[in-house]
Amino acid sequence: MEYSTLRLVSRLDGKNMKITVGIFVCSALLFCTNPLKNGNESSQEVIKEVSEIHPGAYSTLKLLDYLKDKSVAIVSNHTGMVGDSHLVDTLLSLGAKISVVFAPEHGFRGDRPDGEKVDDQIDGKTGIPIVSLYGKNKKPSREQMQEIEVVVFDIQDVGARFYTYLSTLHYVMQSCTEAKIPLIVCDRPNPNIHYVDGPVLDSEFSSFVGLHPVPVVYGMTIGEYALMINGERWHHQDSCSLSILPCENYDRSTRYNLPIKPSPNLPAMESIYLYPSLCFFEGTSVSIGRGTDFPFTVVGEPGNQSGDFSFIPEPKEGASMYPKHQGKTCVGYDISDYIEDPSAMNSIDLTWLIRMFKESPNSDDFFNANGYFDKLAGTDELRLAILNGKNEEEIRSSWLEDIEQFETIRSKYLIYK
Repeated sequence: MEYSTLRLVSRLDGKNMKITVGIFVCSALLFCTNPLKNGNESSQEVIKEVSEIHPGAYSTLKLLDYLKDKSVAIVSNHTGMVGDSHLVDTLLSLGAKISVVFAPEHGFRGDRPDGEKVDDQIDGKTGIPIVSLYGKNKKPSREQMQEIEVVVFDIQDVGARFYTYLSTLHYVMQSCTEAKIPLIVCDRPNPNIHYVDGPVLDSEFSSFVGLHPVPVVYGMTIGEYALMINGERWHHQDSCSLSILPCENYDRSTRYNLPIKPSPNLPAMESIYLYPSLCFFEGTSVSIGRGTDFPFTVVGEPGNQSGDFSFIPEPKEGASMYPKHQGKTCVGYDISDYIEDPSAMNSIDLTWLIRMFKESPNSDDFFNANGYFDKLAGTDELRLAILNGKNEEEIRSSWLEDIEQFETIRSKYLIYK
């Protein structure tokens, strides 16, 4: 009986990206080269019998080999799990020297509400300093990187441009490049990897909810995305010393159910699949259910006369302390009643955005005056198209050419078939 698997290792140096692919055949065990070795240096190692998908961090012994005798910084949050143990705890138990943990939006434990600043602290379990990248600064400072010899990034992404973990990755790469410190990205599957859609960001609308000229849904893992940031020099004019620890037994056709909610208001796979379509409402007068038990699966606002579903947002510890329309009855729609299988979505659904604008009791104030909607969209064209009464087909056609150009760039950095 014969088993085969593809072990792919990615490393980017200078202007040229080199992707090394090793194919190994064995009877029951898989042997592979260490992805974090340089040049021709390699080691054969028994991994496991090929079975379920494993994120990159599960190759802990390979990672540990690279971290040996080095001062390590970890960029992670509650999603950085290796089985039942966090990557930080796992590496510490194996003798790694972790000097600092950098935490993104929502904090290291993932229990801080959307947009709430996160303070520096000391981790009560390990005594390791936790430095916030969503507080006074969003980028590790030169002083904070001074004693660090290698940085490991391990955060679960959901595949939408406005999810701020991508911006954290950008600034970490920038700091590593400036300090000439190598960065290892532990890759994790993307639950929305199966399509590419949405307006491509115009640099005029660049912000922490969108830094790069990519569509809203870009169809890449976070490891592939890191390769693209590096290869296109979006983070710095120089290249980051970047290594990707890839997922095992994963391909682009695989649907991956996240074992841990990636942030407080994405508590279920349904909300993760609908997030790229509904996050636009964050820049409008419409609530997407923050302050309920079903965020990012419903839409509604006070005064809507057409909807068939209602909800009342209330404060929720660790998720939404001051939800939009708090204490008021919002009328609209439960999207799950209309979309039979959100996991089968292969495009952004603009139906609800257009419908809620038409039904809004205050259409003149539908879009936030602070321009947040345009930042989420990455352009003002979507807002103007809705204001001018364009339908979904007309709006979608406006970004097709930009998507084609993006996919040409994207194709250079894909790891998984």
